[in-house]
Amino acid sequence: MKKLLSTKYSKNGFNIAMLLLRLTMGLLMMSHGYQKLLDFAETKNTFMNFMGLGSSMSLALVIFAEFFCALFLILGLLTRGVVVPLVITMFVALYKAHNLDFMGDGEMATLYLGGFLTLLILGPGRVSVDGMTGN
Repeated sequence: MKKLLSTKYSKNGFNIAMLLLRLTMGLLMMSHGYQKLLDFAETKNTFMNFMGLGSSMSLALVIFAEFFCALFLILGLLTRGVVVPLVITMFVALYKAHNLDFMGDGEMATLYLGGFLTLLILGPGRVSVDGMTGN
């Protein structure tokens, strides 16, 4: 019981927690990107046109973030760099698609945004390609 209420943590505990966060966030986000990748032809004309880039380009950027950046996140490769497009994607989803409705329809985007910001601040942990190469 004493250990359960303690505010101290070990380096191993921190690294396992970061691995768990990376795997959870990456796998869940990758499934969203994979679905968009499969439905690209059907979705490209109706997808949100963000900043006047065109709906096809906007969809391609979202697929890049949600699928490929999530894959790199799972591996812990270039972690802080690949989290930036994910943060931007979730902010745009929260702002444009869900009208900053943090507690309603935008709740999932808010959760993803919080997890990705945490990874941006703390990094990947030692159990990652970045951590093993000393980056």
